[in-house]
Amino acid sequence: MDENTRLPHLVQPARKQYGYRPNLRQVTIVLALALMLPGCGPSSESATVSAPPPQVKIAQPLHRQTTEWDEYTGRIEAINAVDIRARVDGYLEKINFVAGSKVNKGDLLFLIDPKPFKAQLNYAQAELERAKTKQELANNDLLRAENLLRAKAISTEEYDGRNKGLREAAAAVKSAEANVYTAKLNLDYTEIRAPISGRIGREMITVGNLINAGADSTPLTSIVSTDPVYVYVDADEQSVLKYRRQNQQLKNGSTDLKGTPVQLAIADEADFPHQGQLDYQAPSEDAATGTISLRGVFANPDELLSPGFFARMRVQGSTPYLATLLPDRAIGTDQANRFVWVVNQDNQVVYRQVTPGALIGSLRVIREGLQPDDWVVIEGVLKLKPGITVTPERISLADTQGAQ
Repeated sequence: MDENTRLPHLVQPARKQYGYRPNLRQVTIVLALALMLPGCGPSSESATVSAPPPQVKIAQPLHRQTTEWDEYTGRIEAINAVDIRARVDGYLEKINFVAGSKVNKGDLLFLIDPKPFKAQLNYAQAELERAKTKQELANNDLLRAENLLRAKAISTEEYDGRNKGLREAAAAVKSAEANVYTAKLNLDYTEIRAPISGRIGREMITVGNLINAGADSTPLTSIVSTDPVYVYVDADEQSVLKYRRQNQQLKNGSTDLKGTPVQLAIADEADFPHQGQLDYQAPSEDAATGTISLRGVFANPDELLSPGFFARMRVQGSTPYLATLLPDRAIGTDQANRFVWVVNQDNQVVYRQVTPGALIGSLRVIREGLQPDDWVVIEGVLKLKPGITVTPERISLADTQGAQ
């Protein structure tokens, strides 16, 4: 029997459609593959295995005394800053400080050549002596004129002339005394001394140059005070009203923010180690920004804080109260709502909407939505959905570094 007789139902259609004669080996392979394919369906369905419950870490919220702080950004500024300028013209003779060093009030900084000013003082003192001599002579003339007038030996007009001569001589003495005082003052100004204590900048003019006096002249150097320092920030209207309401309760109705505790952190600090207090609030709001300027004052004995540094300052925004706290990472966002996952007694997760408050370190205040004995998912929140069963691991927030 030939191949076409043994497999008529496979060979004949192929011969009619494609015009060729398949051999027996090819047909056998096709049949084997056809028998194998239907068997794949049932075995793939039977291989489906249910996934194990996700593992999560759960903890009960913390309850402890908490104080809220409102954080702002600003700059550190010196309490006192002075540009040093000459008050008399002259040639710079000496520089008496090291650039960048600390100076005390009254320290000699620059010396202008004093010789011309000493000469002016000597001349003024000589003119004063001349004026005093003329005053004495005029006084003697007036005394003689009084005797002569009683004896009717001189006229009243002559007596008045000598009287006015004495007054003129006295005025000349006062003028000469003023010139002496001015000459002494100019001589003193040749010694340029520090008007405040602080850290001094570099010298802007070197020895031998002619220095001009006046407000428009080039500053010789500058001094900034370093301890304490100011930090200025701009607070919004609602926050300032909150601080004032708080002070009304604490200070028997006073809304003055002076003395309100503040804390400071600079660029390389994560916490707020510097303690200070508010000592100034602007008398009016800036209409362009809707903010009010606040100023904190901080001690700076080690000079870690330099004027011009970027700073973060926070203001005490509440009195201490008992708060419910959770790590901020445990709180999810659902459109406009905030929520957490709570694990019940059957290890099933339940969606729980909460009302969050201020951020205290890495912990968020929960104002509403949680009970003290709720077990909240802290880690593994992204793989959850309502009603699924989980494998929980209980931890204590008090033992974690996030509990600050």
